[in-house]
Amino acid sequence: MSRKKTQSPLLIERILTGDKIAVSKAMSLIENDDPEAHSILDSIYDKTGKALRLGITGPPGVGKSTLLCELTLCIRKENEPVGIIAVDPSSYITGGALLGDRIRMQKIATDDGTFIRSMATRGNLGGLARTTFEIADLLDASGKKYILIETVGVGQSEVDIVNTCDITAVVLSPESGDSIQAMKSGLMEAADIVIINKKDRPGAEKLENELRSTFELRTGTSVRVPILKTNALLSEGIPAVLSEVKGIFSDMRKNGSLARRRRNNLKTKLCSLLQYNFLKAIKLSQKADRQMECLAEDVLCGKNTPYSDLDSLMVKFL
Repeated sequence: MSRKKTQSPLLIERILTGDKIAVSKAMSLIENDDPEAHSILDSIYDKTGKALRLGITGPPGVGKSTLLCELTLCIRKENEPVGIIAVDPSSYITGGALLGDRIRMQKIATDDGTFIRSMATRGNLGGLARTTFEIADLLDASGKKYILIETVGVGQSEVDIVNTCDITAVVLSPESGDSIQAMKSGLMEAADIVIINKKDRPGAEKLENELRSTFELRTGTSVRVPILKTNALLSEGIPAVLSEVKGIFSDMRKNGSLARRRRNNLKTKLCSLLQYNFLKAIKLSQKADRQMECLAEDVLCGKNTPYSDLDSLMVKFL
């Protein structure tokens, strides 16, 4: 199959050299579903796959943004470039991101080796924006060695992060509630590492012990999910988090689980792309719209049900 050629070879060249303006422009094209975005992504894809993609998720108020900021500073001490995708809730008026994370990341906002992109969910469920995966690919191709993705922080629905990142860190705090509530949220099912932030608060030790016991009870074994304690405001425990993340990534490379996870992530992304483009084609098709109106009329008149002609409709649309 021949590869599509982008109409902006200069833009591609600038992206691959890490030019921030070019990367920003490409991100806007991707978020706005511009036709050129597909061509750009196609052209840069063979330059992806080198970065470590770390997802940071957890309930609101546990200090995810502060932790992410301190972790970035720790990485930058090793002179490694970092890309950050901070997913914010959408403004119900403009549809844009509220940019709350930018406010909390003033320490790294002007760092030349750090690229921060705030993205709006635009109504997308799962804690991420629809194009988070593509934006991560763009940062990867631009030369970032670490890509940190912070979810919106809405609680139980933030599961898309698992299908986007190599490693998922779940951040909790003593105020998050007991370990049973943490398990019920569904986030713990995906945790490669658990970080208890605000370790100076009462209940931090209790939460750690409960989590260790609950992990063993859930799996029936002593499967080790690392549990680390930090105080992000005081920069305490951050180097240990980075060391643990690098260790997990190294082990995943050696035992083949990184390749398996990335393969599964790609399968999920392909399904998502097919679903999005299929629904988009239906919405834009006047013929499909007329068929939907006819079906709705038949259902209202009692001639049919919403489920009886699904197979034939799929055949027609495909």
